[in-house]
Amino acid sequence: MTTTLTALTWLYVPGDRPGTVAKALRSAADVVIVDLEDAVAPDRKEYARSATAELLAEPPRVPVHVRVNALGTPYAEADIRALAGLPGLSALRLPKVTDPSEVRHTAHRMPDVPLYALLESALGIEQAHAIASAHPCLRGIALGEADLRADLGVRDDAGLAWPRSRVVVAARAAGLEPPAQSVYPDIRDLEGLAASCARGRALGFLGRTALHPRQLPVIERAFLPTPREIEEAEETVKAAAADGGALALPDGRFVDAAVVTAAHRTLILASRGAGN
Repeated sequence: MTTTLTALTWLYVPGDRPGTVAKALRSAADVVIVDLEDAVAPDRKEYARSATAELLAEPPRVPVHVRVNALGTPYAEADIRALAGLPGLSALRLPKVTDPSEVRHTAHRMPDVPLYALLESALGIEQAHAIASAHPCLRGIALGEADLRADLGVRDDAGLAWPRSRVVVAARAAGLEPPAQSVYPDIRDLEGLAASCARGRALGFLGRTALHPRQLPVIERAFLPTPREIEEAEETVKAAAADGGALALPDGRFVDAAVVTAAHRTLILASRGAGN
């Protein structure tokens, strides 16, 4: 089972809380991310690992990704051994990636499992494109902004403007789908979440990871196209189909292959919204 371009909501849940995981699987999340890393205390790692392996012995109702512990920690090897070959595993998320060799190493160990790399340090950002293009199994990259803030010593969003743009550009340059935004940590501030999503969408992000189910509808609304965007996309696709090449629309917009591709993506997202 794999995720698609229209996945917009990705819900993190601690791997050592099976009851919470079960609730997450019944939520509106497009993808549930079972976390074996930061959300799990060291003395709970083994339990979280075994509970997750039991969960993924059969395919669940929605795609499940697992964030394993960082390569180089005492827990990562055990995580990979426990998860290898499980039919319910949709993807692995690799935290704190700083070098493309980490992606290649994991792909060698689990060749049929889609991988996502999380960039959480200055070195990871500097290596963004090399990591994004490291292996065909890699399906996406994203930021881990809490650790990145600490590594860079920044306190507000202004200090993350360049890393955010960097990860969007690196993903596109490597032929990957647009990255999802990092979590918004205040689960009560839904207005702030919506505003943050709007800024992320303007930068080129698509969808967002979440910490609580109440954040999911806000994220989805923020990344679905507006009626005006849908109308423009329909006009673009229709004009391109009729002409077959670059052309100018009556409203002055110039249409080429890249614009048509973006319009198709908008209509895919619009069809998702219409189905809700």
